[in-house]
Formats: sequence, C-alpha cells, structure tokens
Amino acid sequence: MTRLPDFRLETHFSRWEFTARHHLTASDAQTMTMGELLALADDADREAFEHLALGYTETFGDPGLRAAIAADHREAGPEDVICFAGAEEALYLAMNVLLGPDDHAVVVTPNYQAAETVPLALCEVTGVALDPDRDWALDLDLVRTALRPNTRVLSVNFPNNPTGKVIDAADFATLAQLCDERGIRLFSDEVYRGLERDRDRTLPQAADLSPSALSLNVTSKSLGLPGLRIGWIVCRDRELRSRLERAKHYTTICNSAPSEVLARIALKARSTILDRNRALLAANLPVFDAFFADFPDLFDWRAPDGGCVAYPRYLGAEGVETFCTRLVQEAGVLLLPASIYRSELTPTPTDRFRIGLGRRDPEAGLAALADWLRTRR
Repeated sequence: MTRLPDFRLETHFSRWEFTARHHLTASDAQTMTMGELLALADDADREAFEHLALGYTETFGDPGLRAAIAADHREAGPEDVICFAGAEEALYLAMNVLLGPDDHAVVVTPNYQAAETVPLALCEVTGVALDPDRDWALDLDLVRTALRPNTRVLSVNFPNNPTGKVIDAADFATLAQLCDERGIRLFSDEVYRGLERDRDRTLPQAADLSPSALSLNVTSKSLGLPGLRIGWIVCRDRELRSRLERAKHYTTICNSAPSEVLARIALKARSTILDRNRALLAANLPVFDAFFADFPDLFDWRAPDGGCVAYPRYLGAEGVETFCTRLVQEAGVLLLPASIYRSELTPTPTDRFRIGLGRRDPEAGLAALADWLRTRR
C-alpha cells in the first residue's frame, strides 16, 4: 500500500463527530431512513431489494445502478460507469492507475485532503490555489503555467469543498479543452453537483465534455446517503475503465449488493431527493445569514455558490484553531478549523473554518454557538 499521511479530517472526526452535541460542520445533506428511501422505489426495485440474494456483485457495479447513473449524462452510457465503495476508493484507485513516478499532476487547492496526498505519494504535484480575495476565483493562466510536458492529471472539485465555489461553465469547458489538447486527464470531483444555489450555474459533467475525462460522484453528499458507501467514476475511455476494474480487484472487488440496489433506487429518484435537499438549504441559508449578521466583529460570512458547506473567516484575536478547539470542548459545537484544509502545495488561508448548511434544524447548534460567544464578551 502507498504510504500516506494521517487523514486530518477523519482523525478529527474520529475524536469529535459522535461525541459533540452539535455537529455544525457536516459535509452531507440531511439523510433519510431506509423506509423513506424504499418509499421512493418503483415496484420492481422494491421487490428486488426484498428478494435480494446476498452473493457477490459485478465488479463494474450492478447494471441497473450503472444505467441509473448514466441517465444523468448526455454523452456517457451505462458501459462508461464503474462503481466503487464510496468516492474515496474511486479517487485512490484512479490516481494509482493514472500516475507513476515519472509523471506530474496539477491539483486545485483548497481541497479534500486525498485529492493531493494520494497524487503526492505517487509523483510530483503542483498546486493552483483558488483566490480567497477574489471570491475564490480560479486563474486559468496559473493552471496553464502549472502544466508540464509530463502532466498526466488535472484534478478539480466544483462545487468546491470547503469553499462552495462554482466556476463559470465557460472556464470549466476551457479546462476540458486544455486537457484534451495536451493529453491530460481532467479528474473532476462532482460530489456536490445538484446543490447549486442558482441551478443555471450547474456545471456540465466532465465525462460529457471530454472522452478522456473522469467524473467522480457518490451518494454521500448531494443525495445525503453516505451510509450506502456507493461512489462511481464515469469515463468514456474503455481501456482506462478496464484498468480501474483490475485495480479494484485488489481492494473491495465488488460493492455491497443491498447498497447497490438502494443506490439504484436513490438515483432513479434523484430529482425528488435533490429538490428536497435544495429546499432544505434554501430554508437554512437565511438562518445562517441571521446568525452571522449578529456577530459582524467575529465573522466574515458569504454563502457558497453550491454544495452544503461554507468557509467563513474567523476574525477573533485568538485565531481560528483555538476558537474551534475551545468551542467543541466547552460548548459541544463541532466546526472544522483551517488546519484541516492546509495544503502541501500552496499557501491556504489560516483564518477560516468549515460549517455545514445541509442538515435539518441547525438552530439548536447555532444557538449554542451564540450563547458561548456571548459568555466570552
């Protein structure tokens, strides 16, 4: 196994996620019960789940699940889909298949840690930072400058975790074209796609823009079903899909049969689930706006373009690391400080924290945070 550093986010969550009273930094939308999900199933899928044989499944994934994934694509079909045990397995195996010691990758920061640490364990990597002083803009000229003759992968994530940034569709298309011209794989993490505040800003999926690009997605984030542990990559390159399948033989081999059927049900009902989650976010955002408006001396707040996390600035004198540590210890309110998102590739802001917007009834957690802040004044 490739030697990797500790995963800072998961280490932090291992300590606090299930002991903190108020989980205000959740990265997923509100989940649902098994009964609620099964209520969305058609008769055939409900019967399939009830009579499911618990044997091995296909390494590429359940055919019905792959068809449901492909139904959301313009250019890709079921044969272009390979499923994994969550997005993390997909990312890990894709980077190991695509990159070797003589290669080079470019990764946009800030990011989900594995997006840079897995490539860094395999080859040289250059970071290109979103600009916090320009609403997290991505400078395409910096991307071009970072590319080398041996660059094999350009890794991006929009809507971005943790900033919520969504770039313009024209810029995204330019990235895909740039990669095609230079024989580079565009690896696009699209796990928050569908939760844009302005639905007209929803980006096309990379695998629809380019036959060599990879679109990564999962049931965990926009659909709010992380317990299913089902992720996937869509790519129209048959030879690459075959290599990904052979790599999967060394990890999970195949996915959980019940999870694949449940994921199939969820993806067939994606419009219903996404409408529910967008409505929840629309109802929650004014609550967060009002909270941050009460503390203008402590926070610099801006709602995200998409996704269900935001990355506000903390203005307090003690700094964001001390703030987050004392907050969870003294008030039981969990946030993620900027150190979780530090990068080995570029400077990243040290005064930010991640807050989650997609869970039901955030008022209790925000009230606990407000009470704690007021007791310190």
